[in-house]
Parts: sequence; C-alpha cells; structure tokens
Amino acid sequence: MVTTIYLVRHAEASGNVNETFQGRVDTAVTEKGMRQLDCLAERFRTIPIEALYASPMQRTRATAAAVNRYHQLPVQYMDELMEINGGVWEGKPWADLPGLYPEAYKLWQEQMHLFRIEGGESMQQVFDRMRSTVCAIAAKHPGQTVAVVSHGCAIRNFLCYAAGDPISCLNQVGWADNTAVSRVEFDENGQCRLIYKNDASHLPPELSTLAGSKWCRHDGKAYLTDTDYLPASAGKKGEQA
Repeated sequence: MVTTIYLVRHAEASGNVNETFQGRVDTAVTEKGMRQLDCLAERFRTIPIEALYASPMQRTRATAAAVNRYHQLPVQYMDELMEINGGVWEGKPWADLPGLYPEAYKLWQEQMHLFRIEGGESMQQVFDRMRSTVCAIAAKHPGQTVAVVSHGCAIRNFLCYAAGDPISCLNQVGWADNTAVSRVEFDENGQCRLIYKNDASHLPPELSTLAGSKWCRHDGKAYLTDTDYLPASAGKKGEQA
C-alpha cells in the first residue's frame, strides 16, 4: 500500500517579482502567477487526489484552489506548512541582505542548514517542522493520494529529508520554480521515497519565474540546479498517481 504526496510550491507572488524575502509576509499572486495556476490546474485535472492541504497564506490559498479546480475537495489549512519565519529579514530586498546581515547571508548561501536569524526560525526548526507535518499527513491518509501546497524553503527542507539526506545536504536540493511539483511516496511502514522533485514541465518557458530571478543566483547566471526533471513522457498533463 503506497501513499502518494504531491508537494506544490505556490504561484508567483509579488515578493518573487520585487525580489524581497517573503517568508511570512502575506503577498498576493501576480497576473503571471495566475497564468501559472491555469497550467497547474490542467496538470492536476486527471490526478485523482483524495485530500488537499495548504499553508494559509494568500499565495498558497490561490495555488490550492488551482490544484482543486477539477476536484472540489475541502482544503485543510495548516500553519505548520507555512514558509520559514525570516524574522528581521521579513520584507527586506534580497539585494540589501548581504550588507545588512553578512554572516547570516553567507550561511544562507553556503551552509543553509546552519542558518538562523534574529526573531525567526532556524533552518533546523523548519526541517523538523516540515518532516513531522508531511509525515503526519501521509500517516492520516494511508493508500491515498494527497496534494500539499507550501513554500519554496519549506518544501526544500522536506525534499532533503525525503531523499534520505541529512539537513547538511540542503544546499544540494536547489530551488523550485513557482508552481513546481514534487512527488514522494510512503510505504506502509511510513518510510518515504522521493520519486521526483521540482518539476515545472507544465509551464511554458515564458511563465517561468526562476529563470529571471537574481536572488537565487550566486554568479549572475541562471541558478537552475534542479536537473531531476521527469522525462518528456511523464509528469505533465494527465499524469496518474
């Protein structure tokens, strides 16, 4: 008996465009994000999801609605699925962070697992929170297919765990594009296996947010580290659980 969890990052929100640290700032989905959601809804049209969970933020609520467009399930909102609490970083431009908080920013870029900031969560707290929350959701729905809508850093932490890696490998996971989908399967003993991560094959190139992002690049070039995309024949519209 396999339990399938689809983890979905929210659509493009204003903080993604303005290049600010969104964290717990409750930003709204952009016009481009709404077009991303149309693509996401079509991807999930024939995936037989049986339960749907989401962070309660505006951007995740809108994304959950798109996942749910053809299913009409009750959405269960959980604070535990929210993004990392960025404390004093919240709402600040990414371009300002290296100057304002050089030590914390260096950790974020090079040793993310050690990151912690005044007034916010440590990365270890996010890792533990996402691990316990998603595993609890899976345990509640044995043998079912469930969609979970959350945020970039939060999902990144769970994917590290699902891959069987310690949190020290977090920098190797890479960032997901907005509305990217990852799939994890749990067996009857609660052991999980990462099937694929950060797949945004439902988006045409012009709707990618990550391709134009500056803050997640180290050298001015595109920081597209996630190469674990599905082959062309899988993971697109009509995908079955």
